Amino acid sequence: MEKKDILKEFGRNLRAERNRRNYSQEKLAELAGLSFFTHVGRIERGEMNPTLTTVISLMSALNISFEELFNINKFSDNNL
Repeated sequence: MEKKDILKEFGRNLRAERNRRNYSQEKLAELAGLSFFTHVGRIERGEMNPTLTTVISLMSALNISFEELFNINKFSDNNL
């Protein structure tokens, strides 16, 4: 799988978790301490490669683990 596919998969999972909690992109950005809620939309569409600190902030805001947000076993190290 290519990097863009990984970003899209991560984004889909993030959107699903956000929607499960009935959070808007703006609300999630606020809870995660992100300065622009548009970052959430760009991450969800796979257009932005978030930093590790952003991912951790999003996980904290959603109260989930990385494993709940992303299934790393779906991807091969050979394609990263």
